[in-house]
Amino acid sequence: MRRYTLLLIPDAEEGGFTVRVPALPGLTTEGDTLEESIANARDAIALWIKSAEKHGEPIPDEELPPQTITIEVAA
Repeated sequence: MRRYTLLLIPDAEEGGFTVRVPALPGLTTEGDTLEESIANARDAIALWIKSAEKHGEPIPDEELPPQTITIEVAA
C-alpha cells in the first residue's frame, strides 16, 4: 500500500476540481465533485504506477507530505 498527497484545486468558473499528485511527475486529473476527483486520482495513480513498472521506471514514495500555506500579498 502506498500513500500520496492530493492537491485539489477548485475550479471557480466551471466547478469541480483539478487534482495533482506532487510526488508523481505529470499526474493530473479532475472531477466534478470532491468524491469523483478523489476516485479519479486513485485510478490515475494506479495507472501511473502500472506504467512505471512496465517501463522499469522507479516509483517514488512520498517520504514527507508537502506542506501548503496561504499568504496575503499586497498587489
